[in-house]
Order: sequence, then C-alpha cells, then structure tokens
Amino acid sequence: MINAVKREIPEFIEGYGKVKPFMGAYANIGDVVKTSVKIKSVKPNDKKVLPSIKDALLKCGIKDGMTISFHHHLRNGDYVLNMVLDEIAKLGIKNLTVAASSIFPCHAPLVEHIKNGVVTKIYANYMSGPVAEAVSKGLLKYPAIMHTHGGRARAIESGDLHIDIAFIAAPTCDTYGNINGVEGKSACGSLGYAIPDAMYAEKVVAITDNLVDYPACPIEISQEYVDYVVVVDEIGDPKGIVSGTTRITRDPIGLRIAKLAAQLIDEVGLLKDGFSFQTGAGGTSLAVAAFVKDIMKKKNIKGSFAAGGITGYIVDMFEEGLFKALFDVQCFDLKAVESYKNNKAHQGMSASMYGNPHNKGSVVNNLDVMILGATEVDIDFNVNVTTGSNGIIIGGSGGHSDTAAGAKLAIVVTQLTKARLPIIVDRVTTVTTPGETIDAVVTERGIAINPRRQDLLEKLKDSNLPIFTIEELKNMAEKLTGVPEKIEFEDRIVAVVEYRDGTVIDVVRQVR
Repeated sequence: MINAVKREIPEFIEGYGKVKPFMGAYANIGDVVKTSVKIKSVKPNDKKVLPSIKDALLKCGIKDGMTISFHHHLRNGDYVLNMVLDEIAKLGIKNLTVAASSIFPCHAPLVEHIKNGVVTKIYANYMSGPVAEAVSKGLLKYPAIMHTHGGRARAIESGDLHIDIAFIAAPTCDTYGNINGVEGKSACGSLGYAIPDAMYAEKVVAITDNLVDYPACPIEISQEYVDYVVVVDEIGDPKGIVSGTTRITRDPIGLRIAKLAAQLIDEVGLLKDGFSFQTGAGGTSLAVAAFVKDIMKKKNIKGSFAAGGITGYIVDMFEEGLFKALFDVQCFDLKAVESYKNNKAHQGMSASMYGNPHNKGSVVNNLDVMILGATEVDIDFNVNVTTGSNGIIIGGSGGHSDTAAGAKLAIVVTQLTKARLPIIVDRVTTVTTPGETIDAVVTERGIAINPRRQDLLEKLKDSNLPIFTIEELKNMAEKLTGVPEKIEFEDRIVAVVEYRDGTVIDVVRQVR
C-alpha cells in the first residue's frame, strides 16, 4: 500500500498485524469507543503494601506473554524498569511486551532481556541509546511500535494497547496507593504520562522510595487505581531525573535561528494578547522563548498559556506575568518541579489531555505556536525525528506529531547542515510527522513556508525576513555538503511508526 506520505507499507506486518495506512492528519477523527477495564475491588481491611517487587509480580499473576508498562518521568535516571525486568527474568518469565512511554540509555540492561527472550516486543514514544541500537539491528523478535505521546494514550484508552500490569515509579506514595511527583528525593514533578496506564491497566503497582502515612498530599494518581505498593531504596538517580537548570544556547547559529523564528511568529500576527506557546527543552528552542519574551514585554502582551514539558525558563515567563497558566505533562528541571508544586495555575495534564486526537479536545488543539526540532526535513515538509543519518533509531515522535497537528503555526527550527550532512533532503529516511502539519522551517540561512499556507506567504510578502522555497534551502545545504549516499536497508521491518491516530505513517527497516 502507498499511504498519504507516499510510503510503501505492507498490508500485514508479522508481529504487528493488519496495517491501517496513514491517510492524512485529520482523516481518522470521529466517534470512538473507549475500552472497559477489569478490576478486582478490595475489602476495608485489605493491605496494599508488599515486601518486594517479586511479591507484587506474584500477586499480579505475572506469566508469559503479558504486557507490562512503565512511564518515563524519571528519564535517564530511572531504576524501576531495570529492577522489575530483573525480577521477572529470575522467575523465568518469557515473551513479554514492554510498553514504556520512553526508553533511555539507562535502560541498557533491557538489551540482555531482549537477547534472552524475556522481552520480545516493545512499545515506546521515544527510544535512544543501547536499546534503540539493538532494535535497529534486528535483535528484538517482533517490530517495535513507535507511538506519539497522545497516540500512546489513545492506544491505551481504545484497547489497542492492553496493559496487564503497570509499574508506576512514585516519588511519593502513601500506604493506600496515593501518588504524587513533587515530594521525596526522587521528585520529578508532573506524572502526566503515567495517568493512562494507571486508569486502564488491569493491575497497577506503585514502586516508591518515599512511603508516607495516609493520606499523601497532594494526590496526582489516586488510590482507586493502585493495587499494590512496594518500597525500594531508590527509584532513580536524581541527577538523571531532572537537571538543575536548562540553558539557552550561546551558539551564534542557534541564536540566529531562534531570532528568525521569533520574528516570524511576530510578523504573521500571532504574537498578541491571548498568545499560547510550546517549545522544547533544547538550547535553540529556549532561545526562541527568550526572543519571544522580549517581544512580549516590549509590546506588553499577556499570553494565555504555555504547555508541554515545562522548563525553568517557561516558569520565569509565567512568574513575570507573560502567561496566565502552564499546562505541564512533565517537568524538565528543578525550577519547573518547584513551580508545579507551589503554583495553582501551573497545572498538570495527562498524556491524553495533552495530545490524544480521540477525545473531546486535547490541549494541543489550542496552541498558537509550537517550536519543533528535526533530524531531517524533506521537500514535502515531512519531518524525521525517529532515525539518524545512519538509519539507526535515535528518538521518536514524543509530542512532535501531536503538537504539529494542533498548533496554528508549527515551526521547525534546525541548522541547515549538521556533521557535514544536509538536514533538508529530497526524501526523509523515516517520516515521523507529516508535512501537511508543518508550516515553516527556520534555518540560519533562511525560512521556508509550506506552500499549503498561502495565507502566511501573503502576510510575509512585504517583510524583511529571508524567505526561500524549501527546494532553495535544500540546494544551499547540498552546495555546502554535497549529496550524501543513500543508506541501504534489509527487507526486515524492525519498527512500525504509528501516527497519533493509530495508522501507520512509516516503517523502519534493518540497516544493511
């Protein structure tokens, strides 16, 4: 089958099943049905605290072929996924599916569990490090399934991703299973990605290193969803969970890109009272926020909200009165954690509220502007943030596709070339986000506007911004780097890239 981004997709993929091809960003919106959940109720005197992870596994009836899930709010400091899988391996369990919202280099021990057949399938929104390399090389028995953040919530709520046991790393938990992420030595802030797991998994185990008397306060994930509580010495390494601070780039190229992006937002008329905004935690993205902040202060603009993974810099803008509220699905640094703990207008949101296309309205639908990154962009404005120039998995959509689909202006900020390779190419290695949802690409050499957005081109025709076609930017890049050799792939599919609505937008094949 040829899907809407001109990718050839098999009708059936072994280990995945029948394929629903991507037909367009908004083609699969309409009436949906949420799945039912089977739960076991408790009696008044039942105790939830168990002595070990092993006890929790046995109580939950762990067996071959189950699907277990994890959230990634502890990021590269997470200990929980590795601890749980080690205990499962000791029990001789095989053929598990790991549904982790994201996988980081700290999860390298998972590679051995893949080799030994303990884990044969993975779902993730983002993957980097040794596990991503192992998947790319074909070590996983079945193709990994790559979701968006909103798409994962959709899959869980619809029953497409059925979770047998969810393991929730809980920075603070009480004896009856009430959880928050703002107290304890492993505080990480918002637990938005864990909420769908807690609500829809058949069994939920909270694993904490900070057990408190009942009731915990505040409560982010409540006792009504939690079956068991296990106390361990450490759920993670605080140095890998949140950074002390996130910093604006000092690189002149990154600063030029950021300044052009902020000017573009201003020129098209979106920078006005009620403005809403999301940017990432990278240095260039934060620099865009800094330039936007300057314009907002100069023009006395009061924004509506900022959203996404929240950084200290966005908190500064909020505390200076530039935004009325923050919507937070994960905190990137300590300042964001403190703000989430103390400011009532700094609100948490679940992954579903954030970006699920199959609910009654996600936050991304109300974004004016989203700043996005890219590994590659092609002349159809399709963006790759899943694989690197060598074809190896280095990331994944996360919220990329969700926010691009919702925002009025989705801007990709990127250097024209990186490591002597052009970023703008004829055809991206892997399509993560469809070009129909990308409005502009901003590089240090100039800006390309998607021809679909004739309204933007009309507004910019008299501006001083360096506007080029995407083909002109591609030619500029190739004059600097030459045309790179194409990567050769085997026939075997190692990962399936789902769009946020559950259709297949692309596949990743094993590198030859």
